[in-house]
Amino acid sequence: MEILLRERLDRQRFEVASAGVRGWDRQPMDPMAAAELLRLGHGSDTFRSHPIDSYLVDSADLILTATREHRSDVLETNPRALRRTFTLLEFAALSGLVEAGDPQSLVSRAAQRRSLAPADVDVSDPYRRGPDVHRATADQIDAAVATVAQRLNALVPAS
Repeated sequence: MEILLRERLDRQRFEVASAGVRGWDRQPMDPMAAAELLRLGHGSDTFRSHPIDSYLVDSADLILTATREHRSDVLETNPRALRRTFTLLEFAALSGLVEAGDPQSLVSRAAQRRSLAPADVDVSDPYRRGPDVHRATADQIDAAVATVAQRLNALVPAS
């Protein structure tokens, strides 16, 4: 999610950081996930896992997670982050349903209309599952990231 989002967002206007709620610190990407990322045209050589911390949560304008459970884990770090914390699929759906003039108002309006999100907003976890599951998950993430990036990029003035 991090690499795809970083590649699609305007680097002059957006900063993308990534952290996990589970896993080991400074570890490379799972080989199956890395293969799917490569299939989508991106490398994972520089990726290393990083645990979430209060600084990342407190400083983020938008926090995207894979699942509602991950979203809850983020909110344990800072419950006040609720209005800027969404699952990727939730925010992708909501970003197309609300009007906004800038990225901050998009996040705010999406939070206000959270009840309009589809019921199933979790990305399925492909870990230790077959290549077909990894491909389907990668394609789902790729499509949602494309939606989010397109919407956010459209809300910043061209340089």
